[in-house]
Amino acid sequence: MSDAPREPDDAGTPGDVPPPDLGDSLKQVGAAGRAAYGSAKDTGRALRALASADFALARSAFGRALAWAGVAIVFGASAWLLIAGALIALMQRFGFSWLQSLSLAAFVSVAATAFAVWRVGRYFDYTGMHATRRQLSKLGLFDEDAPADDDDPPPGPAPAPPRAADPGGA
Repeated sequence: MSDAPREPDDAGTPGDVPPPDLGDSLKQVGAAGRAAYGSAKDTGRALRALASADFALARSAFGRALAWAGVAIVFGASAWLLIAGALIALMQRFGFSWLQSLSLAAFVSVAATAFAVWRVGRYFDYTGMHATRRQLSKLGLFDEDAPADDDDPPPGPAPAPPRAADPGGA
């Protein structure tokens, strides 16, 4: 080994710059920590304000959408009643009896209602958040299907009591 000073390469070597004082390093780390904490706190406040404004907008939009849905239901129902009345009058003109005309209109209404109920059931099934529940179950959180250790055993048929020895000695 030679005692000659090494020439610094392009990036410089750590041996060329003396290490900073421990107190200065601690002050720099503390200042960086306080700056990161302040930034995280400001980010949290901004996100909270954004979420609060977004929920307020959603709440207002939901109320207005509900009001307009009520208007649409009222006018849709009255329009269907007028159309059904016109169809019944048209069927009367073509020679259908009142019973046949009203029964056909009622059948169309019941069929449309059954179809709508079927579709509502299908869409309500999507509100069960099945994919989220599967992922949470994989993580071991909110596993509703697994019985807990401190729960009672599931209800079912009671085991048969052991048979007593026959006193007759058969």
